Amino acid sequence: MRTLLVLTVLGGGVAHATVAPALGIAGVTPDLPLIVVVLLALRRGPEFGCAAGFAAGLLQDAAGGGLIGVQALTKAVLGFVIGAAGSRLSVTQPLVQVPGLVILTVAEGLARFALLKMFNFSAPFSELMFYVVLPQALYNGFLGALLVVALAWIESLRARTS
Repeated sequence: MRTLLVLTVLGGGVAHATVAPALGIAGVTPDLPLIVVVLLALRRGPEFGCAAGFAAGLLQDAAGGGLIGVQALTKAVLGFVIGAAGSRLSVTQPLVQVPGLVILTVAEGLARFALLKMFNFSAPFSELMFYVVLPQALYNGFLGALLVVALAWIESLRARTS
């Protein structure tokens, strides 16, 4: 389990640093570590989601050059919350995973804004929501849907061969 966590988090961090800027559309880049954390938390539970969220967020904070710990805290809390909610939801359905990812992207953006506001972050709330958080949430939902469909296809291929 630890090896999977390390490989997934490092892979998500490397992908965020290298692939995400290339995937940017009109200045909006996906939050690949958040996508990985949400999908892992839905499949593995709250503890795994919390640990993966903290590690991925800390790597994102260190690479971003901003306030260290903000991404780590928000992703850890969201990983735990969605992992705990996953036991009550039918997480194998894409209709649960993709909207959950979009909602959690918005929630993570709001939580990050609230934390940064305590440190005198000067961006207006409406501009942040309309130009950063909501476009990123829609982009994460689109990429998350592609990833969920790809994972379902791989699982169906695996079931046919065995």
